[in-house]
Amino acid sequence: MKILVIGGGGREHAIVAALKKSAENPEIHAAPGNAGIALLASCHAVKATDVGAVVALAGEIKPEWVFVAPDDPLILGAVDALNAAGFKTFGPRKSAAAIEGSKKFSKNFMSRHNIPTAAYETFTDADKAVGYIKAAGAFPAVIKCDGPALGKGVIIAQNLAEAEEAVDSIMRGGKFGESGREIVVEEYLDGVEVTVLAFTDGETLRALPACTDHKRAFDGDKGPNTGGMGVIAPVPYYTDDVAAECTENIFIPTIRGLASEGRAFKGCIYFGLMLTASGAKVVEYNCRFGDPEAQTLLPLLETDLLDITRAVWEGRLSETDVRFSPRKAACVVMASGGYPEKYETGFGITGLDEAEKMSGVYVFHAGTRSGGGGFVTAGGRVLCVTAVGDDAETALNKAYDALGKIDFSNKHYRRDRGKKAALFRTL
Repeated sequence: MKILVIGGGGREHAIVAALKKSAENPEIHAAPGNAGIALLASCHAVKATDVGAVVALAGEIKPEWVFVAPDDPLILGAVDALNAAGFKTFGPRKSAAAIEGSKKFSKNFMSRHNIPTAAYETFTDADKAVGYIKAAGAFPAVIKCDGPALGKGVIIAQNLAEAEEAVDSIMRGGKFGESGREIVVEEYLDGVEVTVLAFTDGETLRALPACTDHKRAFDGDKGPNTGGMGVIAPVPYYTDDVAAECTENIFIPTIRGLASEGRAFKGCIYFGLMLTASGAKVVEYNCRFGDPEAQTLLPLLETDLLDITRAVWEGRLSETDVRFSPRKAACVVMASGGYPEKYETGFGITGLDEAEKMSGVYVFHAGTRSGGGGFVTAGGRVLCVTAVGDDAETALNKAYDALGKIDFSNKHYRRDRGKKAALFRTL
């Protein structure tokens, strides 16, 4: 059996590793993959966003399944094109991927289906956006790009000056390109943030363990938003009662709402939630596995990922027992200094073998390439170091111990493990 995985980051490395564990021992190909993925799969120099080239590659390889992992090709309609060419896929079609492709669409969708979320307005004119923020006079204010921006297109302005700067940099300065031609200004939600991913075949939903992603670049949740600097799963504050509330008010209405609009979602859907004093509310949707949530959660998955892929495609998820280990997992991201802004690459990486020999430790490559007889840095987020333990604090400490064995110039990672670990001592 052949499987083609589209993408080349840490998430895709985790997906390839999970598929590689299948009892069917599939032959795996990746496009474009990375240096770590190349240890497990055949990599092909095809950009994930070049949909025509992806379909052509699939025609050459003839895989039984194509796993489209990143947001951009999903939003561009890669699944639609692959299906039209006769390939079975994992991932939503373009119409369903719009929940991530456009913040405006997703907010309007939630409004249509009475799904709880922050109050909002959308703007294509910078002056009108600033005028609205001034008139509201409510801070912090949340300013989002309408389109995808690698997890960085959200600015939380603490005052009017910061809000004006954010609007100006996005809409006039083109900080996020076309994604920022339209923006959404949202009410700031105060509460505890939690992420829930779920497999769905368009009707049935199987939730993964809830987790928390640390988006800010620096300790103490300071600095700019990133694609994610680390994750811990599961989280104690996502109780059975909270899960029931989210299922009834958010998860099921989302899946049914998409289906009712002819946008049935098949794949992995991401619910970014805020647990507020007035109940759970949606912060954002993603149309795929989170990154680095995938690197944290997939090592806990006990059911064969290939079986889940089949069940989603065939609409049999209701018959599939999706099991996860009761243990805990923690992931810490090692990034290039300066990320998510300007950073240098090309630095040699040492200590990977020593870290990977540790029991319960997984090192997923996010931005690496081969060089100098080993690996060198090739991106903003370089490595995702995940550890599994009997409790969250043990898992987190083990992840930092493994990370301490790895070195490269200008490395950067969040070091506030004490604060994080304290949060999980109730587990």
